[in-house]
Amino acid sequence: MRIVITEFMSLDGVVQAPGGQGEDNDGGFAHGGWSHPFFDAEVVGGAFAEAMAKAEALLFGRRTWQTMAAAWPDRAGDPFADQMNAIPKYVVSASLGEDELTWNNTTRIAGDEAVARIRELRAADGGDLVVMGSPTLVRTLLGEGLVDELRLMIMPVLLGGGKSIFPADGGLRTLELASTTISPAGVHVCTYRPVSRG
Repeated sequence: MRIVITEFMSLDGVVQAPGGQGEDNDGGFAHGGWSHPFFDAEVVGGAFAEAMAKAEALLFGRRTWQTMAAAWPDRAGDPFADQMNAIPKYVVSASLGEDELTWNNTTRIAGDEAVARIRELRAADGGDLVVMGSPTLVRTLLGEGLVDELRLMIMPVLLGGGKSIFPADGGLRTLELASTTISPAGVHVCTYRPVSRG
């Protein structure tokens, strides 16, 4: 399976709380919902639809999974929501109990086993394993060289700080731009793939 990262991102690289106020206030982040003015169904929504069309499963960190699990089950009847609810999901967590995995088709991956288990999933045959949000998990995946594609929806807004998906370990990682589309609101939907070393 390919691991595909799909993120709303500000121009200064922040991915924190794009969906709404109160989604993630860590560090005093006060701009929840910042992506809404730049969303359009055709370009930005189309990028998500395309990613989901190739998805065989979803992979989340605990906090993003909890946010999604609280939102999507109540939206049943919408084709995208129905797909989100039906597709297999994995959540990396050291704290969630099995009784808390109330979102349909969710499997927990223990935090201390995450890298090894995700390597196994990546080595398996199948479609894409899509990651949304989950900045801590994405930093780990990038640091471990486990990302096959980054699909970034870079929005024309500066947030002045917040959570990022990029490792701050001093490592040099080269990417190639596979495609780019610009929405009428100035969102750059960019697909990047790591360049193999050697």
